[in-house]
Amino acid sequence: MTKTQKAAIIENLTGEFKTAGAVVMCDYRGISHLNLEGLRNIARSKDVKVQVVKNSLATVALKNCDMSGIEITDTNIFIWGEDSIATAKTVAEFAKANETFVTRYAYIDGEATDAATVTAFSKLPGREELLGMLAATWIAPVRNFTVGLDALRIKKEEEAAA
Repeated sequence: MTKTQKAAIIENLTGEFKTAGAVVMCDYRGISHLNLEGLRNIARSKDVKVQVVKNSLATVALKNCDMSGIEITDTNIFIWGEDSIATAKTVAEFAKANETFVTRYAYIDGEATDAATVTAFSKLPGREELLGMLAATWIAPVRNFTVGLDALRIKKEEEAAA
């Protein structure tokens, strides 16, 4: 790989990592190429990106984004996305199906974290779930008011008929 190719990769990763809400590093040893394609498909559906990157290039890109505190070693696959919860859910979903897939470290909102934090984030409700909860909370008073009005109407009709 030439210096210009390396510089292009670093520049691309720096731009991607700057906009990412979470960058997760996982060990993918022992996982077949076909299974990694499954991970990419899961990630694509959640607007999350997956890439195997040389550790030296990833280290430089992370330093360019002011993300430090983790020494990157061994074989790693990088998973990142703007939505940190969606990224964590992608990692957790794939890890359930593949025992050898191990989360090592992550940067969530620029802060270095461990695998336990990624697992905790994966258990949080996603954006769509939160919006549904919010809508249900907003609609509840209106629903209760209309149920009350309907009950009052029925009572008035029964009193008028009697």
